Amino acid sequence: MQMAQPPSQSDPVQLLRDEFRHHLEIFYARLKLAPPYHSVEKAIGHLTAILTAMAPEERQRIAGDESLRWAQYRTAFVESGLNQKHRGIIAGLARSRQGLDLSPEYDHFLDAFTS
Repeated sequence: MQMAQPPSQSDPVQLLRDEFRHHLEIFYARLKLAPPYHSVEKAIGHLTAILTAMAPEERQRIAGDESLRWAQYRTAFVESGLNQKHRGIIAGLARSRQGLDLSPEYDHFLDAFTS
């Protein structure tokens, strides 16, 4: 009986999914909000669909370019409806920016609440 192989460390889809999940965990933890778990899974599903529809070369290019990765993360964030969850609370925090312990990359998510 052969055991299933874990995803390759060079598999950009799995690596990007894991990184996106990590960023979402940080985002909600730093905002001191419970992540909307169903919508987080939906966002990860959106990201997966976006990435698997791309040519392998394009996935590699995105994996190697931080600005392209964040653009894809924002797309999945918005398409999944995460920018509609906790909207009032996060919109207020995003506008004031006071007390937010988030690096500037997270503006990709925060700006989705104010646009």
